[in-house]
Amino acid sequence: MAHKYDEGVGPAIARGARIDLLATVELLHTVLTESLCETVFAATRVTERIRDWTLKALVDFWTAVILRAPQSLTQALREAQEDPTSGWPTIPATSKQGFFEHCKELRWEFFANLFEAFLTRILPKAKATFCSEVSFLRERFPEVWALDGSRLDAIAHRLKILWDVRSVVLPGCLEVAYDLFRGIPRILHFDPDAAKAESKRIFAILGAIPAGTLLLGDRLYASVALFAELADRHLCGVFRRNATVSLRKVKRLRRFKKGGDLHEDWLVDAGSGVKTPVQRLRWIRVRRQRIWYELLTNVLDPQLLSTEEAISLYPFRWTIERLFFDLKEVINLHCFYAANPNAVAMQVYAAALVYTAMRVAQGIGADRVGVKPDSISTAKLFPRVAAASHGWACTQIAEREIKKLNPTVKLRIPDWHKRPFASVALADILVEHRDDTRRSRRYCRGRKRWKSFVHVRGGRKLIGR
Repeated sequence: MAHKYDEGVGPAIARGARIDLLATVELLHTVLTESLCETVFAATRVTERIRDWTLKALVDFWTAVILRAPQSLTQALREAQEDPTSGWPTIPATSKQGFFEHCKELRWEFFANLFEAFLTRILPKAKATFCSEVSFLRERFPEVWALDGSRLDAIAHRLKILWDVRSVVLPGCLEVAYDLFRGIPRILHFDPDAAKAESKRIFAILGAIPAGTLLLGDRLYASVALFAELADRHLCGVFRRNATVSLRKVKRLRRFKKGGDLHEDWLVDAGSGVKTPVQRLRWIRVRRQRIWYELLTNVLDPQLLSTEEAISLYPFRWTIERLFFDLKEVINLHCFYAANPNAVAMQVYAAALVYTAMRVAQGIGADRVGVKPDSISTAKLFPRVAAASHGWACTQIAEREIKKLNPTVKLRIPDWHKRPFASVALADILVEHRDDTRRSRRYCRGRKRWKSFVHVRGGRKLIGR
């Protein structure tokens, strides 16, 4: 398949541009420190005791699991304990059973709070250069985020309490707010109840969204109740119209044709006012080849968001679908190493930590070589980052051993960033645009019959609360 590079990428390739692969590892090590973990543990703990497996030890091990994707946690623990030169982080000299007990008993809120603290520290380093096509909105809205949710994949490993459950068991679900311009999840909320409706999960994260933010979402979010909540919190929304929401036309703002498409912009009142007050919204419609595409927004000033801008902005909502694809398929979050929801949450947030660090490093690297960060393929970048991480870990082990053998010698340490394993040619990780042929996704009949882990008898008791 031929490459179709974005404008400006060609000259960067001609210059032999390379992307630093160790930047992701360095961000994890410099931001995810012992002091940060201790601060989060002290602020979150209730009755938990500090054991050999501290929060920092768990984080280091889980992030290494995400990067190296071992066949099982038991294998990873055995390699880390038996071979100090295997490249795994140093772990406490406790039994494997101690690790699994800690994963079962430690509340998942620790990792959720750690991810929030990590975001706070890494955010100043993130380049707001993603989705540059709609960067003009940064002058009008402090933030532009996309909203979406997803259920996690089925638990493959069966606990004893699941032996008699014939349905597919899901360990939880996610609700995510994705930063369009920084290319990272700004809110990642894990809920152990996979059966909880997405339309209700969104209300759990609204309080963490800064005022003035413009939110994008599909038709599931276009409810009168959510628009009322957005108004109370001084938030803006652009959502695909939900046909179940009744609209009453108040005034037509614009009607015009552009490029063969018919555009309409109406001021409407949404809802009946029985349960929720009637909301004054804009109803934006465009007809393309006899098909109407409709949006609802509470941005009532066309000067702040015109009809054409709203229509051009909405397709960028699909960038959050790419985030879910990257987490599940690229970073292997479709395969869980443990069945307990607490351990599942640890793996989820560890994957989010690695993904966020990689995306921040991707933005920094793209800015240095003068290309759009969206032109770099995450699916091609992550395996190379994982390999570079392992190579760097091996060099650090060798460096320590050489220093032990030569205590009186002042060694000259090479600059590992200049070694071949530490970078990759830009041409090798660029996005390849797909042709018109689309593969149909494999359908799993078992997904029609599923059950949330917390609804299994005894399942709720295994979640540390």
